Amino acid sequence: MPIVRLLPGDSPRLNGEDKVHVLRLAAMETMLPPIQVDRATMRVVDGIHRLMAASLKGEHTIAVEFFDGSPEDAFLKSVEANVEHGLPLTQADRSAAALRILRSHPTMSDRAIAKSTGLGAQAVAALRRSSDSVPQSNFRVGRDGKVRPLNSAKGRLRVAELMRENPDASLRQLARTAGVSPATALDVRRRLERGSGPVPSQDRRDRGETPAPKTAAPAPEPAEPGVPAAVTLEVLMRDPSLRQSELGRRLLRMFRDNVLGAKALTDIAASVPSHCIEMVTQLSRDNSRIWEDFAQELARRARASGVA
Repeated sequence: MPIVRLLPGDSPRLNGEDKVHVLRLAAMETMLPPIQVDRATMRVVDGIHRLMAASLKGEHTIAVEFFDGSPEDAFLKSVEANVEHGLPLTQADRSAAALRILRSHPTMSDRAIAKSTGLGAQAVAALRRSSDSVPQSNFRVGRDGKVRPLNSAKGRLRVAELMRENPDASLRQLARTAGVSPATALDVRRRLERGSGPVPSQDRRDRGETPAPKTAAPAPEPAEPGVPAAVTLEVLMRDPSLRQSELGRRLLRMFRDNVLGAKALTDIAASVPSHCIEMVTQLSRDNSRIWEDFAQELARRARASGVA
């Protein structure tokens, strides 16, 4: 495509292009990837630094890939491309881009926008709550393209019904059948275990029902005192019933990596680059929820079998 036909696009970079990065690209002898161009407007969606570098080198044409979509979708694509490769966006760039995407795509879920912008889902949720300019909607479209209503009362009731019919069904099976997320299915299970209804009181009010009285959750059994994790792990590592199965060995490896790696967590935390802290924090919290879900599954098995 002739360079003279191309126009600057709607960049997510608040401070404009980085001239040093342009010079760095112009000095490279290898062929750079094609830039993305909006077919309707001939504006650059992704690759303005590459375009400027090609022009600086005196080239008259550049390889392009065309993008077809609305201006709002073009901006979203530009943000995603800049997050995935090339010169990283700053924290301010990503926050401003997330707020703009919230305004243009209000039905996108917080996690979907977080993935597109490189922010954490909680940061996106905070932006959604703090801005009056974000349109309201009663559903969200997730990263998998599925539409999920914000009021999940119907799905929660279905999960509770399925749990009564098949108490041993996994959370993923329940969630898939009821059309809710595994996290919602887990919340229903926990509410039922502590004697509450499957639907939070706000959802019950929406349906004109009287909220069920709150009951105190049973206090968790205290862990055996004086037994460090490393000692517990050593006992498990010697258990033949775990060591003789592939799944058992995988479980032991996961525990080993967590227990032994805990000693270096302070040093590891100090080594995380500042622009990655929010993403590493979110990923750590997601992992902690996975382990909590795993512990809940084991506790449920123990109760069912009379062990606990």
